Amino acid sequence: MEASSYVDARLRELGIDLPVPPPPVGAYVAAKRSGNLLFISGQIPVAEGKPQFQGKVGSDLTVEEGKEAARLSAINALAQIRKALGGWDRFEGFVRVSGYIASGEGFTGQAQVMDGASELFVQVFGEQGNHARLAMGVSELPLGVPVELEVIAEVSP
Repeated sequence: MEASSYVDARLRELGIDLPVPPPPVGAYVAAKRSGNLLFISGQIPVAEGKPQFQGKVGSDLTVEEGKEAARLSAINALAQIRKALGGWDRFEGFVRVSGYIASGEGFTGQAQVMDGASELFVQVFGEQGNHARLAMGVSELPLGVPVELEVIAEVSP
């Protein structure tokens, strides 16, 4: 089975229908390729143009809600990758995923929140879904969302 068919089948098995990628909300591009690396700009938990989660994890949201926000952000990142590459045949795997978590005072569970994205990538891609990772607590994020992901993927020529 070719890569595109395999990934699309895995997404269907997981009940995921990738959305039309959200457009940038500022003066930047959603994806930029440099050599064999594809950089995906920050993705947040939006669906149909609206934030699906707002607030800070640890004060307004639970860790589980934060994980769901990270998962939705990861789905949006996958939509951006598919759009940038025109499918999955040139996708080689993830290099690094950086997660910024809007955190309530004293919250230190950023790594658990990021598992929402990391686990999804492995569920969809298997070994290719593994990646290096950053999980950082921040005071605020755009549109009041709790999670923003930045993704770097390796792609073939």
